[in-house]
Amino acid sequence: MMWERIQAPPGLAPPQPITVRAQSIPARHFFPEHTHNWNQMVYAISGVLTVAVEGHSFVISPEQAVWLPTGLRHRVGSLLGAEFRSLWIADEVGRGLPEDPTVFSVTPLLKALIVEVTEIKGDEDHDGYADRVTDLILDQLRRACPLPGALPWPRGGSSLTALCEALYAAPADRRGSEAWGRELGMSERTLTRRFEAEVGMSLRTWRRRLRLFKSIELMGGGLDVTRTALELGYGSTSAFVYAFRTEMGCSPQAYMRGCGAGQ
Repeated sequence: MMWERIQAPPGLAPPQPITVRAQSIPARHFFPEHTHNWNQMVYAISGVLTVAVEGHSFVISPEQAVWLPTGLRHRVGSLLGAEFRSLWIADEVGRGLPEDPTVFSVTPLLKALIVEVTEIKGDEDHDGYADRVTDLILDQLRRACPLPGALPWPRGGSSLTALCEALYAAPADRRGSEAWGRELGMSERTLTRRFEAEVGMSLRTWRRRLRLFKSIELMGGGLDVTRTALELGYGSTSAFVYAFRTEMGCSPQAYMRGCGAGQ
């Protein structure tokens, strides 16, 4: 199934000092590669975004955001659909923020502030409330906790994208490299080599990270730990809890209470 382009609205003005854009991204839609003359925070309050930047592609959940410095070429889309919230931030107020693209954790406070600044957009600001919300957002961004990496994703257009999309939709699928190679019309060796070259890790490691990523998405949507373990194909709840704790340093319950958000 093909992805469809989203055209940016014409006449976009620079942020003064922050502009928030709220937009629903339908499934399999994307903004083509482009740049801005200002900084951008890429975020979705629900759903998952696919972000491509500097030759790398990855996905982020509502617990994560991406900081993109001024002038950086990037592409944003969504496989299953998302409620996109983009913050544009002028250079003069972005001092002290990262100079390189950065994935970071989104705290509940920062998420609430993004929702609030969207709600008050366009309102008359008689008492400086909007300025105070802006200052709090900038404070939260400066205090944000960088993450070592999100879920890597193949660049669009390759057969590996179809593989990753299929596993994302069905993370409990147990087919290995040999079976997937037959599915994609290549040898197991070729699949292994291409996957590591394009994604930066083995298919086995990527699937482990995919399960972790999906577990956060599922639990954030209200599933309990047992149901999440079953959805992801773990043999038992304890096996899932062990795998999660090994990767994240805390239990799934602790992460959802705030361990993963740096609280």
